[in-house]
Amino acid sequence: MSVYESFAEVYDTFMEDTPYDRWTKYLKEIFKRHDLIRNTNIIVELGCGTGNMTQRLAKEGFDMIGIDISENMLTKAREKTDPALNILYLNQDMREFELYGTSDAIVSLCDSINYITEEEELLKVFKLVNNYLEPKGLFVFDINTVYKFKEILGCNSFCETTEDSAYTWENYYDDKECINEFYTNFFIKDSNTGLYRRHEEFHYEKGYETDKIKELLERAGLKFEAAYEELTFHEPTPRSQRVFFVAREKEK
Repeated sequence: MSVYESFAEVYDTFMEDTPYDRWTKYLKEIFKRHDLIRNTNIIVELGCGTGNMTQRLAKEGFDMIGIDISENMLTKAREKTDPALNILYLNQDMREFELYGTSDAIVSLCDSINYITEEEELLKVFKLVNNYLEPKGLFVFDINTVYKFKEILGCNSFCETTEDSAYTWENYYDDKECINEFYTNFFIKDSNTGLYRRHEEFHYEKGYETDKIKELLERAGLKFEAAYEELTFHEPTPRSQRVFFVAREKEK
């Protein structure tokens, strides 16, 4: 099963503590700090999920395009999006995404980049980003760090329950390959029968060191500008769990 196909049904319930509002404010601060030039007024979000950030940025006045590999996640996004926001949602793999024109910025949040587990495929993503950015356009994304995979998630298990659903989440970290396997079980109540349906999914995320990210950005023709501890403008520390990167399109 493709990732997030079953999880799409309960994604927003179990992600309600995600700091979307703080991320929105933080992105605006990054745009200001790094002199975002608004030529097209278009921002593209890669791995937009159910559109939580896409909608918030649209409300800030940007023309938004949300891209995600999961049609189920996009269905949820479309259902809850105010048509007046005029968001374009595209069912595409970020490794092969296509646009009709360029954008002022491309963003990717909530560790979507970690789902690209091969360096050469991540290089392809970065090259596509470079291709679809306006001159001097910004690329902003976050990643879960190697430290988080090794020391926080590691081989630990987590669970959560709500009135109509529950999940268990087991982690297996391969230190050699720097890949964390998430094995998830979801129990979702059927509103017609009152019974709970069980779904299982496997997710894989790769940990990347900052130097490797810099190298791949440069190889893709992008200029690395900064790496920040989440929600700050401080340099990451060895114990940082989430890091935001800022890169810029080099004028061709």
